Amino acid sequence: MNLRYLFLISILVTACVFPVLALADESQEFKKYRAQCDRGDALACAVLGAMYDKGTGVTQDFAQAAALFRKACDGGNAAGCNNLGVMYDNGNGVKQDSFEAVAWYRKACDGGYAAGCSNLGVMYKKGEGVIQDFVQAVALYRNACDGGAAVGCYHLGVMYRTGTEVKQDIFQAVALYRKACDGGAAVGCFNLGWMYHFGNGVKQSDTDALNYFGKACDMKDEDGCKNYARLKKKR
Repeated sequence: MNLRYLFLISILVTACVFPVLALADESQEFKKYRAQCDRGDALACAVLGAMYDKGTGVTQDFAQAAALFRKACDGGNAAGCNNLGVMYDNGNGVKQDSFEAVAWYRKACDGGYAAGCSNLGVMYKKGEGVIQDFVQAVALYRNACDGGAAVGCYHLGVMYRTGTEVKQDIFQAVALYRKACDGGAAVGCFNLGWMYHFGNGVKQSDTDALNYFGKACDMKDEDGCKNYARLKKKR
């Protein structure tokens, strides 16, 4: 379940939320962040953790990434809390533990980190580490979406599409998928593509479907690429 971030398959995890660092001299950047982290800069610890998580400018090391995310979170960086939750959720660098994941996602959400609210919502929807509670999931997704987490908008759109603890509303689902797509969530673009392909909540248009599948593909969404190629071949 690796969409603790985004995807129709079930999303939860935006794993490490920091962008890949494209640096002219990554070794120097690594040293800079290491020095800042050692001086107690929580954000630097979070960035350093992301570098270890992705193997950017340093040998990939999940255990080191988890330790740095913990230090960042303890220092007040909510993104670090979220990313540590992801590590526990996936069992990377730490023993997989849904209860621990929930605790760190909750801390991230309480700290104002919208992606943490979305990830916590997924845990409530799936009943992982908490008692399953769709009402709570909807509230958390809404909080995440309102807070700027595109994947939260996607998840909320799914709830409206299926009518889970909200009145089914295909038009609202479309609006939320669009917001997710505009916010950079590939799965939002992918789902919007399907809505256009089948004419659900929008006027049927394979041209628009192709456009949104293409956007999903541009964001490295494999299913988006497959559907783009399939639809393109038909035209």
